[in-house]
Parts: sequence; structure tokens; C-alpha cells
Amino acid sequence: MNKVRITAIRQTVYEDLMAKYENPIEHTCDVVEGQQWISVDGKCPEGMCPSAWGSMREFVESLAKGEGNFFDGWMKNPMSAMISCNDGFRPFSFYIEIIDEWDEREQVMEPMAWLP
Repeated sequence: MNKVRITAIRQTVYEDLMAKYENPIEHTCDVVEGQQWISVDGKCPEGMCPSAWGSMREFVESLAKGEGNFFDGWMKNPMSAMISCNDGFRPFSFYIEIIDEWDEREQVMEPMAWLP
């Protein structure tokens, strides 16, 4: 199975909807823009918001199996998806994509000692 990278891209906040419909709450979301998780074998990564995972789980599982091209050509990269969590007041958008072998090696390779 493929590893899948999940990147928090952007949060949108609907102040008008919160003022009209939401009861005041102290703590809402711990996700920050740019935060990343790696799903192994299509499983929920440690530290991932359970609500966000519920919104993206099927897409991550499909990508992990090598399936893609969701909605017949929706994404420029057919082995990816842009999914938002289900918080109607402050949804976060997440970019999910397969990590290929080169991406993974590039992230862990150390510079060669003999190079200046």
C-alpha cells in the first residue's frame, strides 16, 4: 500500500454563521496551516483530528490502495484530493496525496559528505 501525506492547507472562518448559530465554546481546533501527517496502510495518523479524519478517510484509503482520479478528472494530480473537514463554522481544507518513493527518499537523504 502507498503512504499518503495529508497537509493542512487553509482554514476558513465564518464569523457571521458562528454569531448566528453557534453557542460560545472555548476550544475548537488544534490544526495549523502547513501541518502534515503521514497515513500508513490507509490508517488514521496519530494526532489527526477525528472529525477531519472522518471527512477524508475514504479518499486516503483509496489513495493508499493506488486508486485515484476521483470524480473523473477533478484534480490536476489524479492521485490526490482536496478535502475539507466537516466543521461548518471553521472548516479546514486538507490536501491529500500519495507519497512516491522519490519524495520519501528526498526527505530523509543526508547531503553527501564529499560534496562542498
